[in-house]
Amino acid sequence: MNADSKNTKILMSRRKALGSFAGIGLLGMGIGWPNSPNLLSVPVIEWNAHMFSPDMTSYPIHPKATYVPDLSARPADPLAIYLKRLEEEKIDRAVIVHPEPYGDDHRLIIDCLNRKPNRLRGTSLFYPNDPNAPQKLENLVSRVPHIVSTRFHAHRGKDSYFDSFTDHGPKALWKKAVDLGLVIELHIGPNYAAQAGKLIKEFKGTKVLIDHLAEPHLGSAIEFAHVLDLAKYPNVYMKLSGLNHFAEDGPYYKSALSFTNRVIQEFGPDRMVWGSGTPKIVDVHMASYSAADRAKVKGGNIQKLLNWY
Repeated sequence: MNADSKNTKILMSRRKALGSFAGIGLLGMGIGWPNSPNLLSVPVIEWNAHMFSPDMTSYPIHPKATYVPDLSARPADPLAIYLKRLEEEKIDRAVIVHPEPYGDDHRLIIDCLNRKPNRLRGTSLFYPNDPNAPQKLENLVSRVPHIVSTRFHAHRGKDSYFDSFTDHGPKALWKKAVDLGLVIELHIGPNYAAQAGKLIKEFKGTKVLIDHLAEPHLGSAIEFAHVLDLAKYPNVYMKLSGLNHFAEDGPYYKSALSFTNRVIQEFGPDRMVWGSGTPKIVDVHMASYSAADRAKVKGGNIQKLLNWY
């Protein structure tokens, strides 16, 4: 079996598995999303939370971790605490993000996904300069179809993973993710936007989610123009998250409204998603948009992006 046939088989298996675990969704209710969404049936979906465990025997910190958190005060069952938060905030589903300190060891996130397969999806992380990273990603997705994305980290202060997106390692890992039908999650700063744009253009069908508004405080105005340029690609989504990285007036961060209004205007309500804090942030930062548009950003767009019906 050649590589393309193998990737196609894995992609079809993932779609079958994800479909079999789908919760109550729009299609199951006969609703024609995205053309005429019924607000009562559009789920609220968060894409952001990281799981950390104090059990360092079962879930050790990776030797190449870019930072080592203090896990001594972390709850013994982080997923149980997170699920309680989902109930409190009336969040229906979540995409949990594999944390950097665990490197390419995905045991913790896999355990979480296995406990709540209907409600959770997960992301992955690999070291782009590892020549085996593309095969590791393929193996992981083959075993764990609820992994829906792989994440790249590249911004000022976080340049240890690779030098440029155009290097062989990042390109090979990016291509493998595209071949497997995964979302490319970009935790980038504005200074990496132009590079990412080259790969988005080169690899047709790339689906991208930009984290934390591309960390605007880590770049210049000129560099952030390159972030806005990425909105021209129809499969690039922007996440309304990380407001606390540059604003201090939580929980809604109204001081950032002039900035978020500009970003939302560029990407549009069909390609914005939400993560972190309360989903009410969407209502505050998109007050001039319709309830249907806000429902898309709170979860409908992720549901569509992941075909999570």
